Amino acid sequence: MRVLGVDPGLTRCGVGVVDGVAGRPLTMVGVGVVRTPPDAELSHRLLAVEQGLEQWLDEHQPEFVAVERVFSQHNVRTVMGTAQASAVAMLCAARRGIPVALHTPSEVKAAVTGTGRADKAQVGAMVTRLLRLSAPPKPADAADALALAICHIWRAPAQNRLQQAVDRHTAQKTVRRTAPRTAHATKGRTA
Repeated sequence: MRVLGVDPGLTRCGVGVVDGVAGRPLTMVGVGVVRTPPDAELSHRLLAVEQGLEQWLDEHQPEFVAVERVFSQHNVRTVMGTAQASAVAMLCAARRGIPVALHTPSEVKAAVTGTGRADKAQVGAMVTRLLRLSAPPKPADAADALALAICHIWRAPAQNRLQQAVDRHTAQKTVRRTAPRTAHATKGRTA
């Protein structure tokens, strides 16, 4: 499975591509950052993020895109920029028919380090170790993007099984509701 992880941001949007399957060694395919100038118009910055992500999608052809789920922060301006960059990433993937998964920061940290309260240094150190790199990717946004991809590779099989179970349960409920009530319909009739 090849996953493009996206750590959304307007100034620095981290991107990282990882190949692998759960339970096997993972391989980093690429890592980087899509940058935009802070003094540029918002529309131009979003366009630059889109163009950068399109290049990554063209070059690496991922099967999935994992994006950090935007969470509430005290700085509304920061969360707005993050949400806008996140939407651009989802749009780029959807345009190509690539499934998108959203993972919370604590979910990613827990998957990669074992604790949802890990700091950026711990995440970077574990990404370095898991991908057998000589040094942590810089800046931290790049390491976070790789962590998102790793999280998705490891959690996708369990999430798929859970979704299949939910789908089966929903289908069974639908069948029960729409099944003909032959027993009740024929009870009062005589032949």
